Amino acid sequence: MSTLAPSILITDDDLAFRETLQTVFEPHGFRTLTAGDGEEAVEIVRTKEIHLVLLDMHMPKLTGVETIRQLKQFKAILPCILMSANLDECIREQARVVRAFSVLAKPMSRREVTAVVRLALERTYNWQLDRMFPLRSSDDPAAR
Repeated sequence: MSTLAPSILITDDDLAFRETLQTVFEPHGFRTLTAGDGEEAVEIVRTKEIHLVLLDMHMPKLTGVETIRQLKQFKAILPCILMSANLDECIREQARVVRAFSVLAKPMSRREVTAVVRLALERTYNWQLDRMFPLRSSDDPAAR
């Protein structure tokens, strides 16, 4: 694992939602950065060490899918988790095409988002995050 704490970029045009996700991850030792839109997210990933991106589908400037497409052009391994309050099969398919790690329906539970983040980091970087997020088999989204 990096010598720094794992870093998560939370990208959403809703400030309160970004702050809520920060309160979920920071107590577990994650370093969180935030962006209010896709263009800001792309700039942050270009200039900072980011291990995972959580991003909303519907944002100004770039959608979540457009943002993932740009991020994967220069950091293909970066796990991106797309979130949407209007999740449908079209969004799921778009996420699959751009190689999003997962798609979450808003609102999501704390357990759901932490389980998906943990799984993404473990699979992508082969990190063991047991101490940060104990995962029960019922939490594993891949088992659904």
